[in-house]
Amino acid sequence: MARYFDVHPRDPQPRSVEQVAALLRDDALIAYPTDSCYALGCRLDNPTGGERIRRLRSLDDRHHLTLVCADFAQLGQLVQLNNAAFRAIKASTPGPYTFILPATKDVPRRLAHPKKRTVGVRIPHHPFVLALLRLLGEPLVSSTLLLPDADAPMTDGWQIKEQLDHVIDAVVDVGDCGTEPTTVVDWSEGYPVVVRVGAGDPARFE
Repeated sequence: MARYFDVHPRDPQPRSVEQVAALLRDDALIAYPTDSCYALGCRLDNPTGGERIRRLRSLDDRHHLTLVCADFAQLGQLVQLNNAAFRAIKASTPGPYTFILPATKDVPRRLAHPKKRTVGVRIPHHPFVLALLRLLGEPLVSSTLLLPDADAPMTDGWQIKEQLDHVIDAVVDVGDCGTEPTTVVDWSEGYPVVVRVGAGDPARFE
């Protein structure tokens, strides 16, 4: 049965943040809010977390999972950036963008694209996520909480708990945080290609 945390959306209670971080360190899979919509997340070294996310969402290993980072320094350790990507991504983060880039050796092979060795990265702008990431000290492996055959991501914390109670370990509820996923920009070939238009303005990358 999933633990349920009712968290203030702008001023998250430190004890709740600490309890969620402790669950993640014990290899929990959580549903949590971001600045675009709810997402599924686990810690980077969770040996089964990525597969649990893929199974829950019916994704194959060619679907890019996202590494959600606390800051640009952490992001830069996980992906390879040329000068143009460095400047453009730094200027647009934190925010509702996901960038697909070549992974460094710090990214476990099971989390990267099997042929391209690419991975998604992002820095969100949400008080709870940033507090959690700072306390955890490592990125979250993440994916939009969009279930198979659903038209939009899930938005209600209690509904998430009721529907996923026996397949995830915790739900962090901050109320409605939107239904529009991030804008996804593929920078793996050295230049930006917008592959999904979402919550972030794509104009700066077109």
